[in-house]
Amino acid sequence: MANGLRAGLAALFLAAPLPVAANGIAGDYLAARQASFHGDFKSAAHYYGRALAFDPGRPELLELGILANLSLGEIDRASTLADRMQQDGYASQIAQMAIIARDARAENYGPILKAIEDKRGAGPLADGLIKAWAQLGQGDMSAAILAFDEVAKVPGLASFSTYHKALALASVGDFDSANALFSGDGTSGMASTRRGVIARLQILSQLDQNKEALSLLDTAFGRNLDPGLEQIRDSLAGGDKLAFTQVGSPRDGMAEVFYTLGGALSNEGSDDLTLLYVQMATYLREDHIDALLLTAEILADMGQYDLAVATYKRVPQDDSAWHAAVLGQADALRDQDKPGEAIALLEGMAEDHADLPSLYSTLGDLYREEERLTDATEAYSKAIDAFQEETARQWFLYYARAITYERQDKWPEAEADFRKALELNPEQPQVLNYLGYSLVQKELKLDEALDMIERAVAARPDSGYIVDSLGWVLYRLGRYEEAVPHMEHAAELMPIDPIVNDHLGDVYWAVGRQREAEFMWKRALSFADMSDSAEEADVDRIRRKIELGLDAVLSEDGEPPLLRADASE
Repeated sequence: MANGLRAGLAALFLAAPLPVAANGIAGDYLAARQASFHGDFKSAAHYYGRALAFDPGRPELLELGILANLSLGEIDRASTLADRMQQDGYASQIAQMAIIARDARAENYGPILKAIEDKRGAGPLADGLIKAWAQLGQGDMSAAILAFDEVAKVPGLASFSTYHKALALASVGDFDSANALFSGDGTSGMASTRRGVIARLQILSQLDQNKEALSLLDTAFGRNLDPGLEQIRDSLAGGDKLAFTQVGSPRDGMAEVFYTLGGALSNEGSDDLTLLYVQMATYLREDHIDALLLTAEILADMGQYDLAVATYKRVPQDDSAWHAAVLGQADALRDQDKPGEAIALLEGMAEDHADLPSLYSTLGDLYREEERLTDATEAYSKAIDAFQEETARQWFLYYARAITYERQDKWPEAEADFRKALELNPEQPQVLNYLGYSLVQKELKLDEALDMIERAVAARPDSGYIVDSLGWVLYRLGRYEEAVPHMEHAAELMPIDPIVNDHLGDVYWAVGRQREAEFMWKRALSFADMSDSAEEADVDRIRRKIELGLDAVLSEDGEPPLLRADASE
């Protein structure tokens, strides 16, 4: 179903025929198509609505309008358009999904079962699970269990079936049977997801097995927990019985169907299809925080930052996941080039959540991007201090803090952090490259620097920055001929980077290829305003090299001369 529906979505966006122009319908249609192409669902829904006012029965417009409204989360509006399509005798899986979602929200399970029986369901992936939950909604647990078992026979759906069957049993209080399912192999990957683990923690606690639940929690997540998991751990350790909240009703179960399938599809990079599923999940269950967070994340990935921020804001401040929503808002604001607003948001959050590593890590990144290096150093330090135990994942914090130290000319502190990052993640190519390159620039431990950079290149042979570092360390060691092929390869990988072109010019000059050197320096100047690394390029020095040559510039700057083989002759 995923491939079929994805193909259907593509056909809707790309192959729908242009309506006959009448009273402005063509303009509205084209505006809607353009908005859909750019993922602007709000504008697309608006313009399809305007086009439908001119031609209310046109099936292509109806289906595109349904799709835009589903993507926007306007399920009621989508289902109204879907009713019109069905009344006119047009079949559409998108329309069927909207109608089923509306009936599920109204807990109107009879029409859902009839639609699935008549092959008018939401598609093969979802229909079996939806049918089982609908039968439970009608009070027929035996039929629901049989339906879950039928889904298990479909290739690839066994783990989904067992997971939902366990949730259904737990939702009616049969925690022993639910735990037995979680204890087996049937749930496999589903049981290891965050929601799967939390569901089992709640089930174990209901069975007065808090000790076992604590062991599972520590095994699954370690001791560095986010606020939600920390809250669960405190409750379990304190002897409290966790309520089973993962699924409270058949309607919640259907929301979970859409969420789990959407989550699985998100791993395939199918944002458009995932968005439909998670929007329906939040429509059926407004407090499905994981679905809200995933919805906002997808919208941000699509560049719909305002919609993403609005979705993040739907997470209540008293929810344990509120911090994740605020961090998501900050990321969306940063992507909108609003770093000041993002920083202010996180600084406000820090007043109440001073022990969150992710908060200070994100703040550190924002400060570093804004060249507030002292603030960035302090933020990364707070992030490191907030961890209860050291793990390999903390390498990045030491690496990022090392960069802030290095840019403040605090080399001993920077080197210590770089080496700590390598202690936690020994072959991390970014760290190897940055530390090796820094040592080369400072003319320190050049043999060790070369070894680090060679290891980084082995790990990332297609990284222009890292290949450039290798060529540059060879140049600084006086091994000019060896440097040439590496610098040329770096220039192939990053043809418009001013620093790489500048470096290649220096290497060419060192081996006597002066005209080519001048050409590369001129290229570096031409790209100086086009690259993220342009601010690091020394434009004045490049101009002096073009005018005087590298040897003269080195002499003027008081730098050592090139180590040519004929220097003593």
